[in-house]
Amino acid sequence: MAAARVALHHRITDGIRITARPAYVAGRSNPGAGHFVFSYRIRIENIGAPAARLLTRRWLIHDEGAPDTVVEGDGVVGEQPRIAPGTAHEYSSTCVLTSPVGWMEGSYHFVRDDGSEFDAIVPRFALVAESNGGWGG
Repeated sequence: MAAARVALHHRITDGIRITARPAYVAGRSNPGAGHFVFSYRIRIENIGAPAARLLTRRWLIHDEGAPDTVVEGDGVVGEQPRIAPGTAHEYSSTCVLTSPVGWMEGSYHFVRDDGSEFDAIVPRFALVAESNGGWGG
């Protein structure tokens, strides 16, 4: 049995490293109905910068079968975590596409304890429905 591929995507902005790990969820998808479910896990690490609180998020979601979608809101999965130097915050979420191929990218808006603000980039990551259903199914 072949091991499932794990795609990791990293980006560092102002001392914040963001890692994205997407997966196709075959067991929750219905390709015949144009319903492709993807999960993604995000790890946000403070790799030495002063502490920062994640205030808002902005996602650009590209679906080969539909117009691009922008999603904006407060925090991530109901939280606005403060990430101290040397610590990390992780969360998982899902995205549903109408086609088997797409991508996501975005940013998180942070404020540091000193009041300075910045946007940390979430690297673009591909959403591809594997024909063998081997990811996260």
